[in-house]
Amino acid sequence: MALTVLEICAGAGGQAAGLEEAGFLHAGAVEIDRDACRTLRANRPSWPVFECDVREIGGRDFRGVDLLAGGVPCPPFSIAGKQLGTRDERDLFPEALRLVDEARPAAILLENVPGFASARFLDYRRRLLAKLSRLGYVADWRILNACSFGVPQLRPRCVLVGVRERYWGSFYWPGGNGSPSSVGDTVGDLMAARRWRGASQWRRKAKGIAPTIVGGSKKHGGPDLGPTRARSQWAKLGVDGLGIADEAPGPDFPADKKPRMTVRMVARIQGISDAWIITGAKTAAYRQVGNAFPPPVAKAVGEAILGALTARVAKPYPRQAPLFQSRGA
Repeated sequence: MALTVLEICAGAGGQAAGLEEAGFLHAGAVEIDRDACRTLRANRPSWPVFECDVREIGGRDFRGVDLLAGGVPCPPFSIAGKQLGTRDERDLFPEALRLVDEARPAAILLENVPGFASARFLDYRRRLLAKLSRLGYVADWRILNACSFGVPQLRPRCVLVGVRERYWGSFYWPGGNGSPSSVGDTVGDLMAARRWRGASQWRRKAKGIAPTIVGGSKKHGGPDLGPTRARSQWAKLGVDGLGIADEAPGPDFPADKKPRMTVRMVARIQGISDAWIITGAKTAAYRQVGNAFPPPVAKAVGEAILGALTARVAKPYPRQAPLFQSRGA
């Protein structure tokens, strides 16, 4: 019998695709962005997709779900020192806790930007872990980097996993599965798809992995590959990071000129399958891809959670304090 997941802030389905591959069935996917919901429905018509604010979802409707997962937005720095639950429309961790309390899943998976692991949020994290403990969960955080899971991108994420105490002794953080391919090897065939004369030379030179891809927000003007520092790193890989191309460079594109990435190329660098449809115009499509949780990372964490929930014999219960409570970083 497959285990089930309720996913909040599902976006375009990066985490969803990884959890599905790990063996979870979606009992629901909650997302407020219309374009992202269209992407989810285009890829998985059978999934119950709820196009709404997460505050509109009742956890009691999902009692019995095995996992609550989501890419919950990072709380603003302005509330870092305030009490957990201080009302701020941008902070959805209180809503995640509400759903945990109402749905009572066996496990929790929440991911966030690496900045959430900073000292600025230490008290906030401690209060979050204490609340989960009162609800009956043992939880811990880790910084997981996508490149450790075969994704050709330097993309650290702050990941929380919590499970009912009886399962914690069987949970182990995934350790990664090897080095990723280079950017050139990852998207070289796509770059050469329209017979660009410089494709082979570009592929040989684009030997590193990509910097963290930034999807931006709806307030952001147009799609590009990130701030100045990121664009300079892209330039070293032979990529023009000032925008996103509609298509790969053609035969008339100068062989010595830096090409731009397409949405599909960026999706590959996020670890998203070519079979996964990204709907919407270029800017909306790129935003969905850029904000996604890489599926290979989600799969690895999902497999670790599934292994803990289905283990026949629990291993000795580890009595050490959670990472961010004991080290404060």
